[in-house]
Amino acid sequence: MRLPVASLLLVLLSACLATAAKKTSPSRTRPRAITKRQNSLFISASGGDFHHNGSRFDFVGTNAYWLASLNNDKDINDTIQSIKAAGIKVIRTWAFNGSSPVPYSPLEILTRRQDVDEIPVNGTWLQLIKNGTFTVNEGPNGLQRLDKVVELAEQAGMFLILSLTNNWNPLPGIDNTTATQALERRDVTVGSNNTLPRNFLSNDYGGMDVYVRQLTESKTHDEFFQNQAIINAFKNYTTQVVSRYINSPAIFGWELANDARCNSTLPSAPTCVTTIVTSWHADLSSHVASVDPNHLVASGTHGFACMSCPKLFPLNPPPKPQPSPAPGKKVRRVVPLTKERLLRERTDLMKRNRAARIRSEGSSAGGIKIRGRWLASHTARQSDSSPGSALDGAHGVDSQDILNIPTIGFGTFQLFPDQNVYGPDDPSLPPFNNTLQQGIQWIQTQSQLAQAVGKPLALTAFGLVTQQNAPAFVPFNTTTAPFASEAASSTPPPGNGTAVGGISSAFGVSPAEQDSAYSQWLSTSLQNAVGGAMQYQWTQEGLTPAPGTTISTPTNDNTLGTAPNTNTLGESPNDGYGISSTGADGIQGILSNAAASIGRV
Repeated sequence: MRLPVASLLLVLLSACLATAAKKTSPSRTRPRAITKRQNSLFISASGGDFHHNGSRFDFVGTNAYWLASLNNDKDINDTIQSIKAAGIKVIRTWAFNGSSPVPYSPLEILTRRQDVDEIPVNGTWLQLIKNGTFTVNEGPNGLQRLDKVVELAEQAGMFLILSLTNNWNPLPGIDNTTATQALERRDVTVGSNNTLPRNFLSNDYGGMDVYVRQLTESKTHDEFFQNQAIINAFKNYTTQVVSRYINSPAIFGWELANDARCNSTLPSAPTCVTTIVTSWHADLSSHVASVDPNHLVASGTHGFACMSCPKLFPLNPPPKPQPSPAPGKKVRRVVPLTKERLLRERTDLMKRNRAARIRSEGSSAGGIKIRGRWLASHTARQSDSSPGSALDGAHGVDSQDILNIPTIGFGTFQLFPDQNVYGPDDPSLPPFNNTLQQGIQWIQTQSQLAQAVGKPLALTAFGLVTQQNAPAFVPFNTTTAPFASEAASSTPPPGNGTAVGGISSAFGVSPAEQDSAYSQWLSTSLQNAVGGAMQYQWTQEGLTPAPGTTISTPTNDNTLGTAPNTNTLGESPNDGYGISSTGADGIQGILSNAAASIGRV
């Protein structure tokens, strides 16, 4: 039967339109389908895993927040190559750096907004914030330094997780105002470690509180998440940074902020709740994803959660059944984590520990060495009905709700027992065993939360301070080293917590305990469907010093009886988490072994 010419033309036209429709790009209004990049050079996420070039990609990584602040290209390249030689594939670093202030008279320090409002004479700075105006530095000591980091990482076949701001930006104390070399000295409290150069500490690169101090009168930290002027200013900065690297395969993903939470050095308003922080992440992740559709976006949160808090992105419907795993891949049983289940698992574990202690009672007079002082505040033992501050919304963060945001590509969490409490201590265990066990439980909990959402997860920073590193330890929310004076009064303890040189109870673990914790935390991560685990932080030797920069020349000034600046031999900053031992027998060896066990590095 013959078709009329008009009908035949209509059929052909319909076929052409259908073919054209198949070639049309997906609508940008649809939830971003991350799996569409699975066969590209970019990192993608699918089925709860990371993928690269069509294959599953698990990794061991490290942190080097100071990478873009190094003084020359060779130092950046040497650092990247050293990390690569250890079998590590992913580096997490800062993609922000405001210029630091110059000390003024005591009155000026008290009255002016002394944040990132002065351009440094030497060193790197990426953004100037002054008098309510924002200037992004695209010059050779600005974003071009970050360009070089990305370029050299790409040449080395390495990946970068770039963090766009920091929850922590404490202002130094104001007691010491006699310094004349502003960029060599810090105006910090007398009696504290005042020889740290600019950008030495991770919290000395600007951050959320800079915007709050400059643009608000309330001076509450949570204004960063709600004040539209601040949000617009931050979006402007992220656009200028993110848009530079849209086509770079070296970018693993964008981290919206390091450890965002309701409070910081600045307090939060009583009205700050989890939904405020979640809403900010939804807004910013959508913005970054619209600027750069090629790379994943992550929150960068610590992993704090709240099972009973209101949800903006609830798990509804429940998680879909998972497909059969590939040969050799661990089977994942997705069971939603509830408060009742969490408390039951804790109780069962304590019972097992108590039974094990009873069985071994009297069998040994020794045991694992007991850890000394802790910075994290300890309250009375948590009741059996409380999940604890890490999981009850006390920090104003619900990481699972954030992870379920469509434009968030993967989950993140951190592990720093020196500065955070992750659960109740088990009275049957000595302190170090509690630290080790709580770290393992924290990793397992995070895995359960992420699997319920169905997205991959990365432990983006973990660390434990040793007794040898204690004098250099500066908590993230301070600018001073609380144990610096011990370096001047005694030699480092041997690692067993005994009194040495007048120190009755040393802070930190022994190197052997650190090795044990790192090994077990890495192993636990890989066994519990955590796609990547990143040690904090890398130590690089042989760097080029220059006055007024992160790798500065020594001041040789110890007149206040404080710990001397140990950054005298061209070594990268050490805030207490630097690698104290290298080679096959140290932390680098542990990282290398963990990376090799993955078989994909």
